[in-house]
This record gives sequence, structure tokens and C-alpha cells, in this order.
Amino acid sequence: MSRALFGALLFSVAFAAALPAQERLTPEQARGRAESLRAEIAHHDELYFKRSAPEISDAAYDRLKRELAALEREYSALATGDAAPGDDRTGGFPTLRHRTRMLGLAKTYTEAELRAFLAQARRQAGAAAVGFVIEPKFDGLAISVTYERGQLVRAVTRGDGTEGDDVTANFLALCAVPRRLASAVAVPEVIELRGEVFMTYAEFRRINAEAAAAGGEPFAHPRNLAAGTLKQQAAGSPHRQLEVVFYGWGAVEPAALAPASQQDLHRLIRAWGLPGVEDARLGETDDAVWRAVQEFGAKRAKWPFPTDGAVVKVDAVALRSRLGETGDVPRWAVAYKFPPDQAVTRVLGITLQIGRTGALTPVAELEPVKLGGSVIRRVSLHNRDEIARRDIRVGDFVRIEKAGEIIPAVVGVDKDRRPSGAGPFVFPVECPSCRTRLAAEAGVSAVRCPNRACPAQVQRRLEYFASDDCADLAGFGPGVIAKLVDQRLVREPADLFGLEPARLKTTVGEKTAAKLLAAAAQGRAREHWRFVLGLGVAGVGPASAKAVARRFPDLAALSQAATADWLDASGASSRVPGLSDEAARAWAEFLAVPDNRATVERLHAAIHIR
Repeated sequence: MSRALFGALLFSVAFAAALPAQERLTPEQARGRAESLRAEIAHHDELYFKRSAPEISDAAYDRLKRELAALEREYSALATGDAAPGDDRTGGFPTLRHRTRMLGLAKTYTEAELRAFLAQARRQAGAAAVGFVIEPKFDGLAISVTYERGQLVRAVTRGDGTEGDDVTANFLALCAVPRRLASAVAVPEVIELRGEVFMTYAEFRRINAEAAAAGGEPFAHPRNLAAGTLKQQAAGSPHRQLEVVFYGWGAVEPAALAPASQQDLHRLIRAWGLPGVEDARLGETDDAVWRAVQEFGAKRAKWPFPTDGAVVKVDAVALRSRLGETGDVPRWAVAYKFPPDQAVTRVLGITLQIGRTGALTPVAELEPVKLGGSVIRRVSLHNRDEIARRDIRVGDFVRIEKAGEIIPAVVGVDKDRRPSGAGPFVFPVECPSCRTRLAAEAGVSAVRCPNRACPAQVQRRLEYFASDDCADLAGFGPGVIAKLVDQRLVREPADLFGLEPARLKTTVGEKTAAKLLAAAAQGRAREHWRFVLGLGVAGVGPASAKAVARRFPDLAALSQAATADWLDASGASSRVPGLSDEAARAWAEFLAVPDNRATVERLHAAIHIR
């Protein structure tokens, strides 16, 4: 959900009083700190809104915003007036203008701040009775879906609030949403319905389990994965399922058919056959509102979708008009953010994982600690730059929290407790698996082993090829493949179909060998696109693999494809229908390597042996 600047929350002195005091700095120190905070916030906005790949948790991001807001309050000369929320437009989609501007939400973090909002709303309402509707705060990507004469005509991201990315094709491919409104009640000529695209925990776990089986790094947060999936340039990923929930509206024509209240909207959404908020509460008193928020906090671990708070809205539309807006947020609604679960533990060591593309991922090995109902022993440190930025060292006490209630992340280092003699982590210059000198590109955080024959890479590539998404070779899990690689029985996909029975029995046992040979025989009959996907070309998912499979009917034809078959004369645009320019370039580069062509040719020969 879009993150409005916290400064927009300060409707009243009550809000300012509820914030923590800022340590007194000299004007010059304050200016330097404000500039540093703005640069850091801009960096994280780019990662969050544009790339769907944040480096820090929402709570850590919010702390930066709150610190900046406190500085600007105390040192008024520092205020820039730039309170615009983030912009999720990527430049990769056509943009469309919203009929009615999409607002963000101001945030509260404590009971006192929430009660201050409720009191302010009641004061502005005057003598009118005020009822509040409390809803879960879904953690996804804000979307505006327009229906004209009952027919879905477009789906647009929030963007900058005025215009957003047109993701209609991807939205329809990925979300099971009615294209036509049911006519149980009157349907407006035009209605902009506002909601959230998200991914369930079950789907998130399924995708991460497949990534782990393929030797890849797990995705960090269902929200980021949902946003990244919706914004893929190729139209959709059939192996991923997104959900949508509707909880608001923009333009309605004719205006007489607009909802009269939030409760009325919930009724209309159900009558139109759309997915809506199933657990919403009505609070007539401030105590009732706070109880509902607390109940949501206690229940959210059981909900099948990611939430990070509750949203409190004035129910009656007539009162909303009286309360109005402040900047890019309404005065009639506010979000309450649940505090993240955190724990402190010690870093026992830092190890390195090697992926199928050769990228090295550092992992902190932790003193086991319980967090959010599970015991955490390891946490990804992402890349070399992240370790340096946070200055994480072996022996450090670190604060961890769970992103999206699932993936643990380091959010702080207690340097006051750092043991004497703990030095900075030194990234190796050689691959720990094959001793090849590591390579790093300028401006890229990832450090890679360039040796495709590296045993760790070979193992990860074979794990990926054998995974459910690709050749689906039952029994060829990481443990089995590790043994086969170690005994030098396999080094490329074709080898999985040509295992010598006697040597296989010696390596894994007679019963396991029989199962593996049967799985390999069945695997030869898989759909062509699955073998294409299993080649592991960077950035190529199922949708791209299917586009390639349609263009090149078998692996022999694929192995002979020239650069001109992938890209136009300028080398910029794809010549394969349904394949993005980026994916086409990746294929051209992959097949420009003679060893890769030979790998494809051998795989073709192996799967056609009968």
C-alpha cells in the first residue's frame, strides 16, 4: 500500500506531541542529518516503488521518515514542503490518468496517536455522530480497477496518485477477478474501484519452496513478490497466482449510485460478485475502535494473507466530505501499523551460498532464537554491499525481525556489544567451491563465480532443471544431485537422462537407483517448454519459456538459433512474439556461447533416445 510521508499525518498538535523527542543538534548538524535522511529515503523509495526489492523492513523505513519529520518540525528552515508519497511507475508500461486522485494513508504507531486521530475526526464532525469502520490493512500493491457498463476495462497502479501504470493485461492474467459485474444491484455506468493486489502466504511458501529446491535465494516478502509479478513485462506468470481485494472507490457515474458509506460499499462489492473485505468491524466509540484494532493484531497470524496493520475509516461519506483532505492523505482515514516482531541474537558465522548463475549470497549463521513462533538459525545478508553498509561482523549482536511474518531479516547491529577483535567480514577473492577468481561488475552488488563448471553452480543448475516447474524429475532432490555431482556422474541436464545403472546403484543404492531411472524415463515426455525453462537462462520464467517454445519447436532448432532470430537489426527489440526485449537479449547472449549451444544439442539428443 502506498506510503504517504509521515509529515502529512500531523493534522494536529496532538500528533506532534505523541512523537518521540529529537536529540538537539546544531543547525548545521541538523541540515547534514536531514540531507542524509532524504538521500537514504530516496534510495529506499526507488527500491520499494520501482523495483519491488526493498533492502529494509517497513518499520525501519518508517523510522527514517519519522526522524526526518521530527527534524523538520524542530528546525523549520529544513522543511522542503515535499510531502508527495512514493511513485510506483516503472517506465515499462503505458500510463493512464485516474479519474479521481488516489490518496495515500497517514499512519499511526501507538494507541495515543490513533486516539488523537479519532478525537480530531469527532471535533471536525461537530454535533454529528461518527461511526468508524475498521478493516485489515492488506500488504500489497494498490490498484484502481475501472468498470464501464459493468465490464472491466482497465487496471492501473497508484503511480503518483494522479496517474499510474496500465497493468490491465497482467492483472487479468494473474488475478481471478470477474470481468463483468453481477447485476444483483444497480451497476454504475462508470466506477473506479480501489483495492490491493496481494499474494497469499500459501502461494508465497509454494514459490519459495520451488526456489529453494532449485538452489535459488528465497523471496523476502509476499508484497514484493506480488508487485514484481504484476509488473513483469511479459504478460503474466501462469505458475504464480495473485489475489485482489476491493475496499474503496474513486469516480462513480452517475454520482447518485455512489456508496453512501463504507458499509454500503462492502454490501455493493458482495452484490457485484467481487472479492471484498470479509472481516470488517464497526466502532461507535473510541474504545470499540481500539479493541477492534487489537483483535486484528491478535488474529493476523491466522489470516492467509499478509497484513501490517489496520485501517480506520469514517463510515459516512457525508462526514468524509466535511473532514476533507490534507495533501495526499484524507483526514477521514488513518492506518495503524502493527509493531514488528523482533528478537536479538548473535552472529556465530557468515557463510556463502553459490547460486546456479554463480552469484554468491552471504548468510549469517545465528545463535538460535525464537521469533514469531519459529526458531531462526540463519538469515540472508543479500550481498557484499549490504554487509558493508550495515557493518555486520561475526560475534555481533543483531536485531532481527520477520518481513511479511515469514522471512527473517537483520534490521540493526548493537555495536556497543561488539566483542573486541571482531573485524569486518572480508569477502573472498576466490570461489569457495572451485577456487576460481570471483568477478564483480561496476555498479552491481552481486559477486559471481565466472566458472560455469564450478561444482556448486553445476549442482544448483541441475536442481533447477529437475524441479517441479521444469523437467519435474521425481527423486532428483538436492541431496541426490549433490551425490551425483560429487561422483562426477552428472554435469549437465542431458546426463540426468543417461545415467549408467551400475554406477548409479553404487552411489545411491539399488532401490533409489530404480526410482531415479524410472523418473528420468518419464521425464523425457515432458512438455517442450519445460526443458526450455530448465536451461536456466537469466530472467526467463514460464511465460517466456512458452514463447520460445512456440517459436522454436524443438531443442535442436533452438540450439541453431542465431542472434538475428532473437533481436532486430538494432539489437534492441525482440523478434520472438510474446518475448520481452530483455529476455530476447538474454537468449541471444546465452546461445552466443558455444558450450551453451552444445548443452542444448546434447539435451535434445538425450530426451529423444527411446
